[in-house]
This record gives sequence, structure tokens and C-alpha cells, in this order.
Amino acid sequence: MPPSSPNGTVSERPALARGAGQHVLVVAAEPDLAELLSTTLELAGYRVTLVDTGAEAMARAVRQRYDLVVLDATLPDVPSLGRARRPPAAHRPPVLFLTAFDSLDRLLPELGLGEKDYVTKPFRVAEVLARMQVLLCGPNPGPRRDAALAYGDLALDDARCQARRGTRPLDLTPAEYRLLRHLLVNAHRVLSKEQIGRYVWGDFRGDNAIEQLVSRLRRKVDRDEPALIQTRRGFGYWLGSADAET
Repeated sequence: MPPSSPNGTVSERPALARGAGQHVLVVAAEPDLAELLSTTLELAGYRVTLVDTGAEAMARAVRQRYDLVVLDATLPDVPSLGRARRPPAAHRPPVLFLTAFDSLDRLLPELGLGEKDYVTKPFRVAEVLARMQVLLCGPNPGPRRDAALAYGDLALDDARCQARRGTRPLDLTPAEYRLLRHLLVNAHRVLSKEQIGRYVWGDFRGDNAIEQLVSRLRRKVDRDEPALIQTRRGFGYWLGSADAET
């Protein structure tokens, strides 16, 4: 039952902050914490890669781009990361530290991964999701460059994780939303099944899983209007008007 306000009226619980397919590196060794973070973030619309040491996190951040790192600052090897090889400056993601300490200055001098912020343990899931959203928006909050993506009458609103075709709202699952967003950002570009799988789920799930996901999305997006989700047989899928191919 929703909580009551002081005047006796029932107030709605505020919606949790959600992601839009951003790739998050979660660094946690405690099984319960790792499971809580990975499950919660995936349900909130993020793609998650999970590692259990700071050294492995640093190695991965050097090799691959991540949108955000969520790091348990109580890991034993975290204080030594300041001496490790760092990602190139252009690739350094913002970092959300989970710590039992009031001050990060004593624990993590000159870590240098990127923007620093923290949530103290034990934490509330809503607080973690809210702080993640602030970090993903950057140091100077303002209109997000990709907050409203559109192609013709197809539009995505990342702030609300909603999609619309003309006046018709599209009831999409998180995986369908991530796929549609990836196709829309890469409009007129053919994406292979492997590229799609790694973006949507973080790994390749096989041709059948991709085909089923595309089929479900196509039924929702192209139900009544001219088709926008196209197939290039033997290569993959692309988004755009069929006329554009000619």
C-alpha cells in the first residue's frame, strides 16, 4: 500500500531512476552485493559486466569503453589502483564508489578513474540508481544530447525509457527498447547479429535469440505503419525507410 502523507492522503511512491542500455561495469566481490547490483541494474535497463577485483576492473576499462563504473571501495586491492595502468583520458568513465567510510580522500588518493562520487554502505537501491543517473548526465546537468531520438514518426525518450510510433505508444521490454535504440542511433547502418547481441545482453546469445527479439520488436514498431526495421539477409538488420536502400 502506498505511504500516507502527513495530511492523511495517500502519496505515490516515486519511480526509480532508470537507464537506457548504458554499459555499466560493476566491481564487487561479496556474492550478495554482486547479485543485488547486477540484478537491480539489469532490471533498471542497464547492461552489466560484473568483476570481483579492482585490478580486473582496471584491465577491462583499459580494453573497453564503459559508460559508468560502480565500485565497492572496500575491496582489498582498491587502494593500489592509483599505481595501475589507467584507461586513456577519453575513455575514462565516471565512477560511483560504494564505501563504508565518510571520506574517500583517505582511502582513494589520486585514483583518477574519472568523475568521483560515492554512496555509503549500507545503501538504498533508489539512492544508487539516482546517483548513477546524475553521473551519467555529466558534471554540467542539462538537456541530454540523445534525450529524444527520432526517425520519421518513430521517437524514443531516454529520460522516460518510452518509445512512440506517431501517436501510438510502444509497450517494449527492456531488451526490445535497447535493440530499438541501437538500431535508431545507427539508422541506415547494417548491424550484425553479434553486434546486436553484445549491445542488448552484453554477450552473443545465438542467431535464434536475436531473430526472435527482432521479430517481436518488428511486430510492435511496424504494426500499422510502413516498415522501418529492415533485414539484409546474411548480414543483419538496419533501421530506416525501405526507399533509402534504393
